[in-house]
Amino acid sequence: MRDPSNKVGTMADRADRHKLYEASVQDTESELEFVAETFQSLVGRPLRHLREDFCGTANTACDWVRLHPDNRAIGVDLDEEVLDWGRRHHFARLDPDAQSRMTMVHADVMGVSEPKVDAIIAMNFSYYLFKSRQSLRAYFKHCLDNLLDDGVLIMDSFGGFEAHRELEESTEYDDFTYVWDQHYFDPITHDTICQIHFEFPDGSKLPRAFEYHWRLWTLPEIQELLGEAGFNDVGVYWEGTDSDTGEGDGVYTRQAHGEADAGWIAYIVARHVKSNKEGEQ
Repeated sequence: MRDPSNKVGTMADRADRHKLYEASVQDTESELEFVAETFQSLVGRPLRHLREDFCGTANTACDWVRLHPDNRAIGVDLDEEVLDWGRRHHFARLDPDAQSRMTMVHADVMGVSEPKVDAIIAMNFSYYLFKSRQSLRAYFKHCLDNLLDDGVLIMDSFGGFEAHRELEESTEYDDFTYVWDQHYFDPITHDTICQIHFEFPDGSKLPRAFEYHWRLWTLPEIQELLGEAGFNDVGVYWEGTDSDTGEGDGVYTRQAHGEADAGWIAYIVARHVKSNKEGEQ
């Protein structure tokens, strides 16, 4: 395992892949703002208890408990090494009160059932690891069972015609380059292997810092499976376009139709709204 404190060697030798990931992939402030505002608008009350499935370092969940003294969070992940990193770098930096409102769970998300929460989030396309309709529907049903009566499931999704290609895209940061590698795609099964590499100004590289074996799900498939799992109010929140740049403006609103972009990221928000008849039971 690389030791970032080691001053000898290349920049890649000294790199911490989790710090690089958080710097290049995650934007917890914007994400949590969307989650909280969407929950409030749908449910009519503040979101307080959040579960982050496939939480990795639990960066998002820890930031959630920092935002308000009544916020609570549960972070669930199967990778003990990544959770341990999160405990050292995020949980340990919370004040004692925030720590008391934050729980990190080493488990399969399908094995965690209590307590029920206001919202479950599954971000960074993590649920794509479920490759069959049966397994993804079972996960969605499990989420519904773990939500309070007015609870909400929020996920992200990506697609576009370039999502079906094997390609690499590089993004420059101050002291490293992030490389998103759609390494493999099978058009018959939609199996895909995506990798993240990091490159540094001294010419050194950190190849395959992360690798994901997914099924590239489509939005119609996801919406249909959510409905089959029992969610009866499912919306796709599509990003608006900046009129000056033609790029995404970071504002996501519920839409029935989207544009045929080369690449897009959208949020999917699902809940079960009880009918009057259900409420009388």
